[in-house]
Amino acid sequence: MTDSDTQEVHRLQRLEIDMNVTDMTSENVLELAAHLDTQDVLAPFRSHFHFPQHDGMDVKYFCGNSLGLQPKNADRYVSEELEDWRALGVSGHFSARRPWFSYHRWFAEPLAMLVGAKTHEVVATNTLTVNLHLMMTSFYRPTEDRYRIIMAGNEFPSDRYAVESQVRLHGFDPNEGMIEIQPLTGTDSLSTQQIVDAINEHGASVALVLFSGVHFFSGQRFDMAAIAKAAHDVGAKVGFDLAHAIGNVELSLHEWDVDFAVWCSYKYLNGGPGAIAGAFVHKKHLLDMT
Repeated sequence: MTDSDTQEVHRLQRLEIDMNVTDMTSENVLELAAHLDTQDVLAPFRSHFHFPQHDGMDVKYFCGNSLGLQPKNADRYVSEELEDWRALGVSGHFSARRPWFSYHRWFAEPLAMLVGAKTHEVVATNTLTVNLHLMMTSFYRPTEDRYRIIMAGNEFPSDRYAVESQVRLHGFDPNEGMIEIQPLTGTDSLSTQQIVDAINEHGASVALVLFSGVHFFSGQRFDMAAIAKAAHDVGAKVGFDLAHAIGNVELSLHEWDVDFAVWCSYKYLNGGPGAIAGAFVHKKHLLDMT
């Protein structure tokens, strides 16, 4: 549990006391939930999105982890691009309302805000798995002695396939080169201490620690700052897949000294199917041409 998670638990406990909710019956839970709804500063944003209908009513949409809802202004922005393409043709690369040649620059500031980075540390480009391969090409530099990649067990399949292919590409056996940490018997998640202990256990043989920010299946939020420190303490690089974290939880990649991160934008960023992904590289690496 991260510090912010602990603070949220304490806040809810104080609310329970203030509202005299000592018996958490279904009625009291609903009362507490209704009270929290009135305090939710993000609630007005609900009106900015289209909701699928069922029997004439908005559905209760809990699938943002798979595909975010369509923003109501998406039609306007897409129409403007089609209008510029129709009116300008190739000249739209430099003369459109949002010139296509430099389109990625429009996203540097908001992406930096979302992941806690400098604007020159982020870019909107490619897809998540393509970016993951590009990042590992630069940051996974195995040697005869330091070649292992540590990751969570039951990680998202495409991440695992990418890691396995990179390990094989460098001539190593994935059974030896991939350390997948499994939850302890009787538990459904990994404690931060368990992750740190695994990193320390394999220490000098670890080339890269690669985790998700929020696990796709369990929803567990990992302590990225602690994982980054543990990886660096043993001389390894650290990267994160933020597919389920960006737009969902607060991030401070630059401050946490994360080496790299990748993400998609069709989940909690509501970019739509096939939307452009993104990547982060800490500024300390930006002048490293090796």
